[in-house]
Amino acid sequence: MLFGEHAVVYGHPCLVTAISRRILVSAERLDKPVLKIEAKDIKLKGYEKELSALKKGAVPKEAQFVETAVANFFEKYDIAGGIKIETSSDFSAKLGLGSSSATIVCVIKALSELFGIELDKKGIFDLSYKTILDIQGKGSGFDAAAAVYGGTLYFVTGGKTIKPVDIDSLPIIVAYSGIKDDTATLINQVSKKTASFPKVIEGIYCQIQLIVELGMNATLNKDWKTLGDLMNFNQGCLKSLGVSTKKLSDMVYAAIDAGAWGAKLSGAGGGDCIIAIAPEDKRKAVEKAIEKVGGKIVETDANAPGVRVEE
Repeated sequence: MLFGEHAVVYGHPCLVTAISRRILVSAERLDKPVLKIEAKDIKLKGYEKELSALKKGAVPKEAQFVETAVANFFEKYDIAGGIKIETSSDFSAKLGLGSSSATIVCVIKALSELFGIELDKKGIFDLSYKTILDIQGKGSGFDAAAAVYGGTLYFVTGGKTIKPVDIDSLPIIVAYSGIKDDTATLINQVSKKTASFPKVIEGIYCQIQLIVELGMNATLNKDWKTLGDLMNFNQGCLKSLGVSTKKLSDMVYAAIDAGAWGAKLSGAGGGDCIIAIAPEDKRKAVEKAIEKVGGKIVETDANAPGVRVEE
């Protein structure tokens, strides 16, 4: 997420970019009417469940996203027959970079290929978003959109608007705080504040929307200094919502003090990652400063491709 956290849940736009870290999902048919999942990266091995029992009873958190995605796909397209899903990743799910949504998107894409059902990008997104809501109850779907479409997107809740931002690069720095928090919990936390101070919170959301619009223009113009200034404004708004933490703030201030044009948390907050943008000659100093306060640099590129079939 570049700009627009939390406001996007309530119908405001956001600016999001896909990163170059990838998840791989493979799917194969089985004769037995069961779902089998192998996800060694998250220590899920030998998971098996009757198709008739999908989404019923206790579902381990590690299996929840795959099982719900398979169940929704099978229900929508009246699929029968067993299926085996294997997943692997080149980054940790703890980073808070949309890995759960990316897994859902990959599963739905794999199933559409396996069963010969033509799904365009919007079709993959819509079923992925339904799956996210089934699991979390709330959410905007921005991370699923990034996984489906790739690149950088101007996005409105639920995919009402998914507009590619035509750029060839986006030189951000990504760093992990070492802390993992739950997105749904943070969304509910902000929702309670909204109930108590509706005009105040809506005012903050309107400011965030303005930052998103200005951020898109700055991105298109490669005006990285302005983009950094807008990151700082957005971080202030998120701090007002109560979703920043001392650790995230320490990382943000360390980046700015070392020469970054701007920095902010990225995502729901409470933990996970920050992003920063800096002049090329300051990049190494910024990364070292973030590491000095306990952040971990995530080596990745922005504006990366979305879901695809690989042989």
